[in-house]
Amino acid sequence: MFCVLAAWLITKAGHPFEQPQEYDDPNATISSILSALRSFGRSVDFPPSKLKAGSGEQACYVLDCLAEEALKYTGFSWKRPAYPMEELEEEAIAEDDAELTLNKLEEDIAVGEEESDGEENFIDLNALKAQTYKSDMNNSTKQEEILESTTDAAEWNLEVERVLPQLKVTIRTDNKDWRIHIDQMHQHKDGIESALKETRGYLDKLHNEISRTLEKVSSREKYINNQLEHLVQEYRVAQAQLSEAKEKYQQGSGGVTERTRILSEITEVLEKVKQEMEEKGSSMTDGAPLVKIKQALTKLKQETVQMDIRIGVVEHTLLQSKLKEKSNMTRDMHATMIPETTIGAY
Repeated sequence: MFCVLAAWLITKAGHPFEQPQEYDDPNATISSILSALRSFGRSVDFPPSKLKAGSGEQACYVLDCLAEEALKYTGFSWKRPAYPMEELEEEAIAEDDAELTLNKLEEDIAVGEEESDGEENFIDLNALKAQTYKSDMNNSTKQEEILESTTDAAEWNLEVERVLPQLKVTIRTDNKDWRIHIDQMHQHKDGIESALKETRGYLDKLHNEISRTLEKVSSREKYINNQLEHLVQEYRVAQAQLSEAKEKYQQGSGGVTERTRILSEITEVLEKVKQEMEEKGSSMTDGAPLVKIKQALTKLKQETVQMDIRIGVVEHTLLQSKLKEKSNMTRDMHATMIPETTIGAY
């Protein structure tokens, strides 16, 4: 209904808008309505999800803005109000009299409906109300004086019996009618009252039994408290002693923890000292290093002897090479000196 009203107002405001259908996407329809509202220069400071319910403050705001734009587009202008004269009081009195007459007529119609033989004749109740209202208004304008009826009672009863079957009024039942809801409320109220009468006895009986049981429990509790008072006192004293012992134990355990830590540190230092002493003692009593030293010296001497032999061989080889080189030089010198002396003699 909100979408239909909004589309109609947008169309009235001069913007063509397609009529929304039942199975259209609601998000698309709402976005189209908000776009049309923005095109009129109206601000939209709320999310589109607020309009999905079709009711609330935002929906009323949208319809109000669209209605204002439609009135502007059609050129509607408000006129000054025309106040009625003092005849309002007389009209109110006449309306009250007309309402009383209509109520009485409805009661007579209901009675006629119950007494009728089931004929399917209907009358227009609204037309009957309007006719009665006009007649009462005409009678109220006449002079106020005592009127005497000239109608015969027997003829009136005959006329009533004749038209009685035609006074049947059929009212269709509607589940939304407030009268049906009132009848249902009365029925539920009677059912609740009848059930309450039966249930109240059981509840009272249960209440009395629970009260007696609570009294017994409270009396037993008092008796047990009186009998066990000295034991409770002893228990409290034992609890106090236990708390003191726990406190002392915590203090002692704290000192033991500290001393245990110190002992572990001293033990570590002692282990290190023992390890060092064992290493030194084993090194003093072990002869393997001396044997290794002797073997190394022997090997060193052998290597020294071998080195001396190699040095002697190298020196001898060097001496032989020097001697050979010297003899060669002497031979060469003698070979060059002989020819020079020969040339000088000649």
